[in-house]
Amino acid sequence: MHTETALLILESVLLLFTIALLLYSILEGRRRSQLMLEVSRATRTLTRMEYFQAVTDSLAEAEKEVIGCVTGHRLTAPEDQRRINGIFSLIETAVGRGVKIRYLLPKFHDRLYMGYFYSRAGAEVRFTTNPLVYSLRYNVVDGKLVVVGIPEAKSEEASTSKGHRLPSEELASIIREHFYGCWEKNETFEEYLKEVMAQTGTSVERLAAETGLDSVSLRTLLRDLDGGRGGPAPRHPGARKK
Repeated sequence: MHTETALLILESVLLLFTIALLLYSILEGRRRSQLMLEVSRATRTLTRMEYFQAVTDSLAEAEKEVIGCVTGHRLTAPEDQRRINGIFSLIETAVGRGVKIRYLLPKFHDRLYMGYFYSRAGAEVRFTTNPLVYSLRYNVVDGKLVVVGIPEAKSEEASTSKGHRLPSEELASIIREHFYGCWEKNETFEEYLKEVMAQTGTSVERLAAETGLDSVSLRTLLRDLDGGRGGPAPRHPGARKK
């Protein structure tokens, strides 16, 4: 009888020990998965930062021309806003020293926001329905350097997660040919804005709400396009007053 009791107690202890090991293993697995997720997030952040750095470096180095296809998404995260404001400032500086900067954006109403601020920074902007532009993300600098953005997923809506800097005149020539094939037959920012207003019959306030633009600035811009007189155009988001 004592032997049976001892064996039962031993089995119970071993069972409890096994359950404890199982719970510890599950907890350790969760911690490991969380650690891998954090590492993955950190890696994406670094590669995304490297892409933005490649874009800003190319604008700073440009001597004659920068052309590019960009998604034109409105960036809302604080760190992304800081980066894009830095790009707007570099565009202003580059245009000031005589560099021609041209961007193609997908022809969607919500892309008017970024198109507006690109154009206010001094870049020439056109909107296109060419399907290739919806997935291509690149900048070509002086016909010899290409900066290509890679999305994090196979979608036009996906954010750019990393980029490559490719010093190749041959590749730059091929991309320039594609770019200008789209450029010559598509609408400027001003033409597309007027087209949207004419085709949709929407109000300035509604369009401002859809695009994220300030209604007062938008009304002033439309008045200027119609030949009226308006106040000064705003600088890019986050720019400091002089």
